[in-house]
Amino acid sequence: MPPILYDLSGFLGLLLRALGFLVAGLAFGRLVLDCIKGAIWQLQAALLLGLFGLLIALTVFATAGSAGAFALGAGLAYFWSALPPKSDSKNEKTD
Repeated sequence: MPPILYDLSGFLGLLLRALGFLVAGLAFGRLVLDCIKGAIWQLQAALLLGLFGLLIALTVFATAGSAGAFALGAGLAYFWSALPPKSDSKNEKTD
């Protein structure tokens, strides 16, 4: 097989890994932020420590791009949860 195919498959693998960590960071971030709203303080502390512990473990054991993609996904989840809820236009009456 030509070496260019090895390079392309390696690059595609890196992109897919970064995309997977981005989606995982978004999912874990949304999970933590949704569960933290109505929980007692002990559960809130456990959820945040778990999320930050996972980020620290990824920083130590994964590549920099993967850890960065996970942190970017968690940050996007934070900003997504800070947005005001959308109002449903079907339920609003306009006279």
